[in-house]
Amino acid sequence: MREESKILKDINKVLEKVRPYLNSEGGDLEFVKFENGIVYVRLLGACVDCSAIDFTLKEGIEQLLIEYVPEVVEVQNVI
Repeated sequence: MREESKILKDINKVLEKVRPYLNSEGGDLEFVKFENGIVYVRLLGACVDCSAIDFTLKEGIEQLLIEYVPEVVEVQNVI
């Protein structure tokens, strides 16, 4: 397994690529932690009340992280 610092760097790199899309709709996200293959994020702004929050989280953010960071197996929103 790679060093945690390298994994965190890659996770943050992917999240920074996603952020402009969320910002364009009035939303944002905050990285909370990475633990046991799970990335915990907090969706903010317009994302909180958005009807597409689950789709954005699982089909967007999670799929990108799994594709680019092999250690990631899931993404969860922390409320």
